[in-house]
Amino acid sequence: MDGPLRTPACFELGPAALSRLMPMHLCLSEDGYVTAIGSTLSRLIHGEAILGQRFFDAFQLRRPTGIGSMASLLARAGARLYINPGACPEMMLRGIAVPLHGGGALINLSFGSALLNAVRDHAMTESDFAPTDLAVELLYLVEAKTAIMDELRHLNERLKGARQVAEENALTDTLTGLRNRRAMDSVLTELVSRQIPFGLMHVDLDYFKQVNDTLGHAAGDALLQHVAMVLMRATRAQDTVARVGGDEFVIIFHGLTETTTLMRIGSRLIESLTQPFDFDGQSCQISASIGITVSTLYCPPEPDRMLSDADQALYASKHAGRGRVSLHKEPDQSP
Repeated sequence: MDGPLRTPACFELGPAALSRLMPMHLCLSEDGYVTAIGSTLSRLIHGEAILGQRFFDAFQLRRPTGIGSMASLLARAGARLYINPGACPEMMLRGIAVPLHGGGALINLSFGSALLNAVRDHAMTESDFAPTDLAVELLYLVEAKTAIMDELRHLNERLKGARQVAEENALTDTLTGLRNRRAMDSVLTELVSRQIPFGLMHVDLDYFKQVNDTLGHAAGDALLQHVAMVLMRATRAQDTVARVGGDEFVIIFHGLTETTTLMRIGSRLIESLTQPFDFDGQSCQISASIGITVSTLYCPPEPDRMLSDADQALYASKHAGRGRVSLHKEPDQSP
């Protein structure tokens, strides 16, 4: 619109002032052509190309239905309108039309409930809204809420991570990094409850006390860490290796109950553990005694009983001269 807009209240608004107050407005001539467009609406729908076009060609009035002329539009003055710009058919705008003094109509538009999506999709800022528009306050609230939710999410992630670390630490032997007795008990309970067969191996180090007493606790700790690496290298990812005492270890072989295989693994472990270990230039020599049992010997398997039986098999190895592996046998089996 080239000249000032005259209102029934007999005061004038220039195009710039009108655009500042209503940045989403349209001015229509008496015959329905777009004569002015607000700055924000112009940016969103490429308003330069719409100026001079017939309103009913450039926009689609979804509701109320049956509006296709200026007369029918002005007959619904004050009613809520639902309008799609032809250039952006996915954009649904809400608006209201009022007649202008001297003919024509003024339509003021907004996004309604789609405001947040519009702000996101079109990178709208405070300058795109009238200073008195409550949408600006809403955007501040949404921004504050988003910042708070992001902070809460980050806090929850940190708490979750800390909880996972704490749970992991509660199941880990701090010296060797192996599972501890609590973790071993949990694994045994789960395997029994799921009826998964498994082999159980109890390993006790021979002559460890002499190393500890002769070379000190630092040597003993280093030796235990070395033993942990040997045991981990000899087992599979699905197996559980736990340190359950000062120099005692338990290995749970998931799904493995073939006693010949377990005996062979035990023999290889003893062979590896008897290799000299160097600590600060001093050679440390140990061995190991091993006791084995398997869940298929029990109906049903009981973790405490199996641990006791593996322990008895281990002491049979010690009594036979140490550095040996023994298999638990049922009482009715021949020795």
